[in-house]
Amino acid sequence: MKVAIVGASGAVGQEFLRVLDERNFPIDELLLFGSQRSAGRKYTFRGKEIEVKLLQHNDDFKGVDIAFTSAGGGTSKEFAETITKHGAVMIDNSSAFRMDEDVPLVVPECNAEDALNRPRGIIANPNCTTIMMVVALQALENLSHIKRVHVASYQAASGAGAAAMAELYEQYRQVLAGEKPTVEKFAYQLAFNVIPQIDVFCDNGYTKEEMKMYNETKKIMHTDCEVSAMCVRVPSLRCHSESVWAETERPVSVEEFQQAVRNGQGLQLEDEPASKKYPMPLFHENCDDVFVGRIRRDLANPNGITFWLVSDQIKKGAALNAVQIAEYLIKVGNIK
Repeated sequence: MKVAIVGASGAVGQEFLRVLDERNFPIDELLLFGSQRSAGRKYTFRGKEIEVKLLQHNDDFKGVDIAFTSAGGGTSKEFAETITKHGAVMIDNSSAFRMDEDVPLVVPECNAEDALNRPRGIIANPNCTTIMMVVALQALENLSHIKRVHVASYQAASGAGAAAMAELYEQYRQVLAGEKPTVEKFAYQLAFNVIPQIDVFCDNGYTKEEMKMYNETKKIMHTDCEVSAMCVRVPSLRCHSESVWAETERPVSVEEFQQAVRNGQGLQLEDEPASKKYPMPLFHENCDDVFVGRIRRDLANPNGITFWLVSDQIKKGAALNAVQIAEYLIKVGNIK
């Protein structure tokens, strides 16, 4: 198995290295690619030092079976043909192809089989906020069809990359030292603040991030479920959190959904209010699963249920989901 990582020096690229190693992913040869800025850097993987090669339009991907790409939508669009022309499966972490009809958008817990039909050799990894939500929604959908969802996300600095995480650290230091905080990665200071905007605004008043949750949920779950999202940047470092209100065709009890979470793929239940046990981002960094708690009936809707989610945005929200797609393809013998 010959594997490539494009964008190896970024936060998600580095997470790919960790996830591939800890899951003992079958790799005979690993290639790392990056921009002019990161080319020449060296990273150690399973005891072997690997140098990052400059991503170019050439035949470097000849013989590659799987290419994990996380270098931004522009790079993905520019190099997709170069990466796939010799038969490599490109699993792309950007938003470049997510809504293209001929590119499957896959969360293995929901629609793994979609990955088998990829006319362009590309599989899209969904937005991190969508991934964690649909993993939980799938468990609920298995009980009763979901008609509509309202969701508020509380998204960590990690969603804007490694530099944004570093900026949050520096802002806290600067504020506590009485210095003027550096603001470059976000529209405003994030330390000691929340920012009710992620990505740019659309004509309907929603942000692109919020519309991703609307559109991607429909495509992944093959559903007519309507989704209304409010995405907020919060000053946590790495894990995203979400409050979800879901309306189903029939009332679903708290106990039913709790059991569905216990039995669900990629889910863990943390729901003991009496002992103050519920998911929090501080405690779930580097965890694989989506953690679910605060499950309760929606007092405003007889067919509604509401709950709280936490998941590691860089891990399950990006690298791990992509690796799980690749693992599924290997399992069913769908790699060339």
